[in-house]
Amino acid sequence: MSQALATRYPLVLVPGMLGFVRLVLYPYWFGIVAALRRGGATVFPVQVSPIHGNEVRGEQLLRIIDDLRRRTGADKVHLLGHSQGALTARYAAARRPEWVASVTSIAGPNHGSELADYLDKHYPGDSARGRLLKWVLHGLARLMGWLETGWRGAGLPIDVHASHQSLTFEGVALFNQRYPQGLPLTWGGQGPAEVDGVRYYSWSGTLQPGITDSGRNRFDGSNRFCRLFARTFVREPGQCDGMVGRFSSHLGQVIGDDYPLDHLDIVNQSLGAVGKGADPVRLFTEHAARLKAAGL
Repeated sequence: MSQALATRYPLVLVPGMLGFVRLVLYPYWFGIVAALRRGGATVFPVQVSPIHGNEVRGEQLLRIIDDLRRRTGADKVHLLGHSQGALTARYAAARRPEWVASVTSIAGPNHGSELADYLDKHYPGDSARGRLLKWVLHGLARLMGWLETGWRGAGLPIDVHASHQSLTFEGVALFNQRYPQGLPLTWGGQGPAEVDGVRYYSWSGTLQPGITDSGRNRFDGSNRFCRLFARTFVREPGQCDGMVGRFSSHLGQVIGDDYPLDHLDIVNQSLGAVGKGADPVRLFTEHAARLKAAGL
């Protein structure tokens, strides 16, 4: 087996809102875990509450990291978080930096999501529409929990309100006041590459007409939803992946912020159906090689 991607510390993949490890036979990180392992990497896709606030998810992740450290003998881990998983990983690294070698934000709403703000305005929790949305999301999270076959453990708590508020610009601003590690000092800039011994990286994509809506994405319903959600963006119109803005995703060393990938394409969903000229799996394997080259 090749050892080209055999990093010093294990890779821990942290999913976003409504994330999972595997639903029956279907993995969240489609084709990514297998590609990393073929290169010799030690990889652990993990599960935290599919719908909850950043701090609650972060505390769950800390318990997982502690368990992995005991099981593997590794002093530290690399945290790669998709979407809200990036905020979850940032929390864990801020609280226990001695356990974390690096944090990589993948389409993470590090300054909030305009979609969350739109829903907060048009679907307030005390309205009929807001209560219906909460009921649907809560039910979906429960269903996914029953279908989860890639992660075993006690049932995880669900809090739709806490999750939603933790993704708005106001909610993330409060989070960033407490945990600013890796954040850019200027809008659209790069953040410090290392804080408290933890390396920080990020990458994200944007919807690009004629590219991201081409190829097999023409038959991918999630891409259509991303294009619909993109209409809610005001601060970064035309510069988002459907759920997270290009500059809002910046954290630490920005590897790239305009890959032709929507918010789910970036983790090779659905079933690897992405637009032309995009290879999300390669972004992960190249990053593992980057971490290995850095001695991590």
